[in-house]
Amino acid sequence: MKSMAFTRKEFIRNSTFALAGSTLIPAILIAQNRHKMVNQNLLSNSTIEKNYTLKNVLLETGFEYDTDGHVISTTTSLFSIQIADGKIKAISSNSNASDAIDAKGLLMLPSFRDMHIHLDKTYYGDKWQAVRQRAGGVKGMIALEQKILPELLKKATYKAEKLIELLQRNGTTFARSHVNIEPTSKLDALSKLQLALENKKDGFGAELVAFPQHGVYYTDSVPYLKEAAKTNIDFIGGIDPFSIDGAIEKTMDFTVQLALDHNKGIDIHLHESGESGLKTVEYLINKVNENPVLKGKTYLSHCFVLGRLEKSKQQEIAAKLGDAQIGIISTIPFGGLIMPIPTLLENNVEVMTGNDSIVDHWNTFGTGSVLQKANLAAQVYGQTTEFGLSRMLKLATAGPTPLDDKGNMQWPKVGDSADIALLEASCSAEAVSRISPVKLLIYKGNIVF
Repeated sequence: MKSMAFTRKEFIRNSTFALAGSTLIPAILIAQNRHKMVNQNLLSNSTIEKNYTLKNVLLETGFEYDTDGHVISTTTSLFSIQIADGKIKAISSNSNASDAIDAKGLLMLPSFRDMHIHLDKTYYGDKWQAVRQRAGGVKGMIALEQKILPELLKKATYKAEKLIELLQRNGTTFARSHVNIEPTSKLDALSKLQLALENKKDGFGAELVAFPQHGVYYTDSVPYLKEAAKTNIDFIGGIDPFSIDGAIEKTMDFTVQLALDHNKGIDIHLHESGESGLKTVEYLINKVNENPVLKGKTYLSHCFVLGRLEKSKQQEIAAKLGDAQIGIISTIPFGGLIMPIPTLLENNVEVMTGNDSIVDHWNTFGTGSVLQKANLAAQVYGQTTEFGLSRMLKLATAGPTPLDDKGNMQWPKVGDSADIALLEASCSAEAVSRISPVKLLIYKGNIVF
């Protein structure tokens, strides 16, 4: 479907927001229908003119404190936001301009970022399938994947687009997606995912990780990883070097060198929670310190071993990760394993989150909402206060929050990319606590829905 652009006046004339009960209906749908678009998908790539103004936008302005200095509420005010050429051009006192789009007092937050997901292989968009009975651990799952991937690849582009639409409905405009690079898929999964991302580029962005799901050496993925590294992917991935490949040093040395040779980042799946997991973390820290160019662009996904360490060891490793600028991408596991995310944050470790699987042969519990992940983190770590809840928002946004820890306004700023979610909430704390619904999503100035 080709993108259509509406003039600002035409959009305003045809698409004044309408209220239906408590649901704000983005009447961009009405404009789309009037133009008789064949595909009336809510999450189409259609955009309006790049320059427009939102009025009645609720922004956080500070914290209110009690006599003991504790944050008890968040102060807010209504503003007008001018958007031009994909960026925030001006932030001004609220205006009643007739040609501005009325945001109806919705809370404006940075749009969300899912930093660990597999867009290339999913059942989503097709019939429901629960996880099959597993046998043989991870290597048993590798054998299963080798059987089912050829069939999954047939509709991989379509299903990736459906997953992207699910993420968009939950306020996400950006993802870091791992994509299988191994002898079964070769580079087919990559090409099919790249097509989906191209089709959705007006409303969604991504960075890609070349992921040897079947091991670097357990199945000979080396030639395919080398080929993928020559493309415009962003990260070289990996998985459990000891339990899959049987050698930490050999696999990690290959991964690090490939990243260095092609100026890529690194993002390693590490599920191993025993001695081998700790050795892998320490080995990677050493390699990054030996190659400072990798600082700030190296990540460990899951890294469950951190949740198995004694408190003193957690603190030690967290400090080393912070010094090496190695980030942790966590899906916020709970139950028998609690990740030390507060300790990581205290040591300046970048912590981000993602859905990982939505519904596939690994897992079926993904919701598509990283705001729900922030809510889960707040519950797991007892962040029930106004201040604590508001700080958990950074997990959904992968960093930016409207207010800093002192209550100073830090987002949005003039010049920021217009990547915006408007939610039915009074403040960040409520949005996290209630997993508030997203009513309007903007990516690089494009109104997605």
